[in-house]
Amino acid sequence: MLVVDRDAKYREWLRLHLGILCPDATVGAIDLAEFEPWTALVSGRECDVLLLAAPFGTSPEDPDAHGLNLLRKLRLRNIASAVIVLAEDGNELTAVRALQLGAADYLPKRLLTPERLKTSVRVALRRIEQRVVRRLADLAHTAQAVSLGAASHETEEQDDAGALSRATEAETPPTIPGYTIAKKIGESEKAVVYLAASAALGKDVALKVTRTARDESTERQALEREYKAILAIRDPAVVSIHDYGVEKGLEYLAMEYFPRGDLKARMYFGVTEAETLRYVELIAAALRVVHGAGLLHRDLKPPNVMLRENDDVALIDFGLARTLDGGAHSTRTGVLRGSPYYMSPEQALGEELDARSDLYSLGVMYHEMLTGKKPFTGGSAMEVLQQHVNAPPPILPLSLSRHTPLLARLLAKRREDRFATADEVMEAAARLRLSAIPQAEPNAA
Repeated sequence: MLVVDRDAKYREWLRLHLGILCPDATVGAIDLAEFEPWTALVSGRECDVLLLAAPFGTSPEDPDAHGLNLLRKLRLRNIASAVIVLAEDGNELTAVRALQLGAADYLPKRLLTPERLKTSVRVALRRIEQRVVRRLADLAHTAQAVSLGAASHETEEQDDAGALSRATEAETPPTIPGYTIAKKIGESEKAVVYLAASAALGKDVALKVTRTARDESTERQALEREYKAILAIRDPAVVSIHDYGVEKGLEYLAMEYFPRGDLKARMYFGVTEAETLRYVELIAAALRVVHGAGLLHRDLKPPNVMLRENDDVALIDFGLARTLDGGAHSTRTGVLRGSPYYMSPEQALGEELDARSDLYSLGVMYHEMLTGKKPFTGGSAMEVLQQHVNAPPPILPLSLSRHTPLLARLLAKRREDRFATADEVMEAAARLRLSAIPQAEPNAA
């Protein structure tokens, strides 16, 4: 999904809300001014649902009907995304014209509510499903024609391969010299991660490649910042970095590959209390390294905690990392970044952050490992963030009550009431882990 809006705060609100509404989706966001260059770069299938907030004027002929012009360009470019229009003005005439130009839905931006957005997204997803069904039917028809011998065997194989190639065009990975890409293993709103063989290293690496071209005039150099942040830390608790470069405008980052996967996948199989406390201790130790290097992670969550073969952990994804010294490169206030489920109260409020914000995120993961559930959930991003700010953490079952003191300090609303450092968390988790803990059945996430 991609959110397009010229209002940065509203754009971020929509992105967070969609992340809650469709937890399995990758949700990106760009400024309206960047949208036209984006349409010229993409092949047509980079996003399934497009939320387009733009002026729609007072009539289809209105020169200020910028949104209608964009819809025309999308149609000419044959971009197949299901477009939800969020009209900043407009009327019945512009609404009709937008739908004629292929919009899946047309909503006045000033009347948008979470419930209306939810309904509109469902409409868009149904349109995508219908398109996929039609595509599969076309492929099935092609395959049937081939099996009936309508043409020479060689020609039919070429046609069939061509149809399959067109159907999977969006999955074609980029070409990065020195790396042979095997498959996609992950993605975010700004980048795709591939499993690739490095010719120089003679081993597999995780190759992270940006979705859009590097722009020297903006903050697009996300991977360069991540590269410099990780390069400053040489410790097994943080992913190793091998290479950084730019190929045809796309940034790439070659990093250590973890065959065992991440903590999120591990949690699906359930973890015992002793294992949970060990992970808390290990993640706190990793945060001690990161904070000791003067960095704040800002996006600590199970998918960003990788597992080594010996079950130790390594933190990844430093794309949102900022310095802790309060200088020009410290975390900015007023802009939300990260996952709503794991944000500290101060992060939800857009306030300046410090190391205790990462410790709060660790507390959320601690609760999730213990119970198999996130402590705060809701029907929208704002609802989840408000719970981080105001709602007390759920009471643990009696069988887990021994964890309450440690968890309460990690999830304290006021950062002054939390542990001051990761060292303190390590010590508290180690004490509790070494005490008598019954080996109960693990709690599947």
